[in-house]
Amino acid sequence: MLYSLYEAGYYAASPLRMAALATRNFWSSPLNPAAESDLGRRLFATSDLFANLTRRYGKPDWNIDSVVINGASVRVRPTTVWSTPWCKLTHFARDMSDLRRAGKTELEPALLIAAPLSGHYATLLRGTVQAFLQDHDVFITEWPNARDVPFVEGKFDFHDYIDHIRDMLRQMGPRPHVVAVCQPGPPVLAAAALMAEDNEESRPASMTFMGSPIDARLSPTVTNKLAEDRPFAWFESNMIYNVPPPYLGTGRRVYPGFVQLASFMSMNIEKHKEAHLRYLQQLMAGDGDEADKHLEFYDEYLSVLDLTEEFYLQTVDVVFQRHLLPKGELYHGDRKVKPERITDIALMTVEGENDDISGIGQTQAAHYLCLSLPTEMKEDYVQPHVGHYGVFNGKRFREEIYPRVRDFVRRTEHALPRAKVRQPVATSAEVVPIRSRSAKS
Repeated sequence: MLYSLYEAGYYAASPLRMAALATRNFWSSPLNPAAESDLGRRLFATSDLFANLTRRYGKPDWNIDSVVINGASVRVRPTTVWSTPWCKLTHFARDMSDLRRAGKTELEPALLIAAPLSGHYATLLRGTVQAFLQDHDVFITEWPNARDVPFVEGKFDFHDYIDHIRDMLRQMGPRPHVVAVCQPGPPVLAAAALMAEDNEESRPASMTFMGSPIDARLSPTVTNKLAEDRPFAWFESNMIYNVPPPYLGTGRRVYPGFVQLASFMSMNIEKHKEAHLRYLQQLMAGDGDEADKHLEFYDEYLSVLDLTEEFYLQTVDVVFQRHLLPKGELYHGDRKVKPERITDIALMTVEGENDDISGIGQTQAAHYLCLSLPTEMKEDYVQPHVGHYGVFNGKRFREEIYPRVRDFVRRTEHALPRAKVRQPVATSAEVVPIRSRSAKS
């Protein structure tokens, strides 16, 4: 019912939104002689704010057409190289001739960025991708909005996530590297453990966990306490709703993105109020540059997606309530997940000093689970003065965190047996086939 009411509210506000857009266009027109008056700027600012607050925010574009490497511009083309109804593997193919001009003559490490499936689109990691593109052949997971997946495609749960990670690593060839940002930490570690136990050729050469709840019992945050204080039945009764028409996934049970967004914003509601008030004042003052920065951030932040009922509830249960992975009780099908079987996958953990989502120690727990890894294959880093978002994006990430991760991957890559062979990255002139896997029913 809540989802239907939300949709009804959106459509009911359409006349007011259209009126606000008309007002904004009128008072921003260069043909309007009163546009630069105090009244004109105030009317423009208030109508613009109302239109932005009530509009739909779809999946943002990557907008990564090039990256600067060694002072040279290298063209980039995002290409889907593998897909299922529940995920697509996007490869950021860099132009080979541009790479040579930038002094990159050797094949660089293939690296999978496991984007979180926790409410936002993978484009939230745009800055992360741009940083890694300087020194890596980058791939990323792109999870769809569950409301847009037809009901006939069946379900998608926590264990399907593990299977998808394994399939994508296999698609990338021998010994790729993987970086898990936030939520994917537990399923990525589980996938690596299963692949290590099977001695798979495509098991990761290294795994880096950034702000991940590997063991959510440590340094519990507000988010962790909420999951622990409420019974599982509460989440099932209060957070799950049916997708209404006209979406392709009509009838599917989901954890709606707008509910997740409300939870995000309620944690720092005063900051969001101040940010929008500041935006209004900037528009009235004619400060377009600062206003554009506000729009750039919120265009991404307000773009959210729905999660399937089974994935969301299993994540709450497995990761935040029963803590199965750190307790050694996680099973994937009939197989027990054994991180202690990992012996040749280098491990790095990155945490933020002020992280209010995954407290310090939650990510570091991966080191205690991977008991068989030698000390020289482990690295831990805590970044001072950053919160959760700053662990994988922003100035400190680019200047202090990324160089450490890059050097860690390089050391791991150089230590690999020379028998490792990988196909060259696709150039802009090459066609990359898409290989699909059927979804589970």
